[in-house]
Amino acid sequence: MTGRAWDGGPAEDFADVADAAPPLDLLLSDAALGIARRFRPDGSTVRFGLGLARRPWTVARRSLGLAGELGKIAIGRSAVAPAPRDRRFADPAWMGNPFLRRILQAYLAGGALADSLLDDADLGWRDGERVGFVVHNVLDAAAPSNNPVLSPGAWKALVDTGGLSAVRGIRAFASDMVTAPRIPAMVAADAFEVGRDLAVTPGAVVRRSEICELIQYEPATPRVHEFPLVVVPPMINKFYVTDLAPGRSMIEYLVSRGHQVFAVSWRNPDARHRDWGTDAYGQAIVDCLNAARSICGASKASILALCSGGIVSSMVAAHLADTGGLEQLASLYLGVTVLDQVQEGTVAALADEHAAALAVAASSSRGYLDGRSLAEVFAWLRANDLVWNYWVNNYLEGKTPPPFDILYWNADVTRLPAALHRDFINIALTSALAKPDAVTMLGSPVDLSRVDVDSYLVAGIADHLCPWQACYRSTQLLGGDVRFVLSTSGHIASMINPPDNPKARFQVAPAAADPANPPDPRQWLQAAETVKGSWWPDYSAWLAARSGGEKDRPGQLGDDGFEPMEPAPGLYVLDR
Repeated sequence: MTGRAWDGGPAEDFADVADAAPPLDLLLSDAALGIARRFRPDGSTVRFGLGLARRPWTVARRSLGLAGELGKIAIGRSAVAPAPRDRRFADPAWMGNPFLRRILQAYLAGGALADSLLDDADLGWRDGERVGFVVHNVLDAAAPSNNPVLSPGAWKALVDTGGLSAVRGIRAFASDMVTAPRIPAMVAADAFEVGRDLAVTPGAVVRRSEICELIQYEPATPRVHEFPLVVVPPMINKFYVTDLAPGRSMIEYLVSRGHQVFAVSWRNPDARHRDWGTDAYGQAIVDCLNAARSICGASKASILALCSGGIVSSMVAAHLADTGGLEQLASLYLGVTVLDQVQEGTVAALADEHAAALAVAASSSRGYLDGRSLAEVFAWLRANDLVWNYWVNNYLEGKTPPPFDILYWNADVTRLPAALHRDFINIALTSALAKPDAVTMLGSPVDLSRVDVDSYLVAGIADHLCPWQACYRSTQLLGGDVRFVLSTSGHIASMINPPDNPKARFQVAPAAADPANPPDPRQWLQAAETVKGSWWPDYSAWLAARSGGEKDRPGQLGDDGFEPMEPAPGLYVLDR
C-alpha cells in the first residue's frame, strides 16, 4: 500500500528518507505468522541489553539527565515540546493545560531517552531494526494522545455529543476486533462501491480464465496508438488501484490520451488454487499480452506493472527474451517494484530464513495467505498513521473515518495462493532476480540484463514498503534504456498522480546526464532535476513514442474469440 495514510512524510523532504525498509520476505513472513512475533524477546533484545550493560556510565548519565528533565517538568521550567508537525499533539490543550503539558513533556523526555539508549547500544543494522521496531511501537502506543482519560479531543467529543461519542467508539471497537485485521477501520465499509464510485471507466471483459479476467477499455479518442498497453496489478490487491474515482484513474487518463488500454483483474484465490505460483501468473500475463495484440491487430504490446505484478512481469520479460519473443514487447513500465532485495551488499537485515520457512508452512497448510493478515502487518509498520490515528478518531472521538478511495481499495484485501507466497519469499530471501539464472519463469532462466526493451520506472520518495533506492537498483539490472522517475509521495500515492494535483512534482535525470543512471542512487539524486506537475503526461508521451504510430479507433471492443462479456470492472474484482 495514498494521502496521509500511506505517505512517509511531506513531498518536499526528498533528502530526508531512510535507505532501508522492510523487504518482501519480512512482510510475507509476518503476515503468515502474525505481527505479534516481532514483539517477543529474541537474540536482538539480548544483544541490546548486553550493549547497554557494557556502557553503565552512559546509561547512568542518560538516566540522570532524564531525572533532571523530569524535575524541570515538575516545577514548570522544562522547554520540551512536541515537533511542530506532530499531529498527535496539535490540540492547544496539550501545551496550554498545566497538567496535560507535564504529562506530555514527561512522555517526550522518556521517548528521547529510549532513542538515545538505542543509539548507545551500538547495535548492528539488523539488531537495531528489530529492537527499534519494538521500542518505537511501544512508545507510539504509550502516547498520552491515545489515552481516553487524557485526550482533549475525546473529552470535547464526549461533551459535544452528550456521551454518544463514547457509545459510537465502543461500538466501532467491538466491530473492528471481531475479525482480522484487528486494527481500527481506516474507511467505512460502505464509503464506496466498486463499479459505481470506483472502477467506472467504460469497458468490458474480453477474456476470462480461471486465474484472471482481461478488461478492454473503450477508446475515448478518434485516433488511437497502435500498440496496446496491458496493466498488470499486484497479486496482493485488487486491480482498480489503477482505476479509482473519476479524475484520479490512471486508466481513464491513458485512455483519454489515445492509448488502447487493457487491465488484468486477478481472481481472489482460495484453497483450491494453492498451486498457483509465479509460473501460473506468468503464463496468465503471456496469455493476456497475446490476447491484447490479437484484438488490436498489433505486433507488439506494452506492460504497465505495479509492485508484485512488476516482479512477475519482469520475469515474463526475461522469459520472452530467452524464447525469442521479446520483439513482441514494446516497452516495460515498473511502478514501485523492487527486483533487487539486497540491502547494502548483504541480504536484507530483517530477513529470517527460519521465519520464512515457518511462514511458507503456515500458508501451505491453509492453501493461501489471508490478505487481512498482510493488511495488519502494513498497518503496524506505520502505527502512528495507520493505527493510532484511527484509534483516536474512531474510538476516542467516536467519529467515522473520512471517505478516501485509496484506503477503501487498501481495505478491499485479497488472498495470495500458497505457491505464490512461497515463490515470492524465496525470490526475496535470496534476491534471486539480481542474479542471472538464479530463478526460472516458465522453464526459462531469468536474466534481466537480456530484457533490452525500453523501460520506465517509477518510485516514491516517501515509500516505506519499496524504498526508492531499492527500486532504483533495477536500473542496473535491466538491459535496455531506462527512464527512472522519482515521484513525490509514498507507495501508492506515487502512482495516483493526476495532472490536476497542484502539489505534484517528480524528479528525473537531466537529458545531458552521462550516465543517466549511475550505480549509486545518491549520485542520481544529486544530479536529478525537478519537474513540476504529474509524471502521468510524461509517461503518456514516452509510451506514445513507443506505441507504433496512430490509427482509427476500433468500432467495437473485443474480436473473434474475444467477444465482450461482463461490462467493466468484471466479476472477479467483486469476489471477497
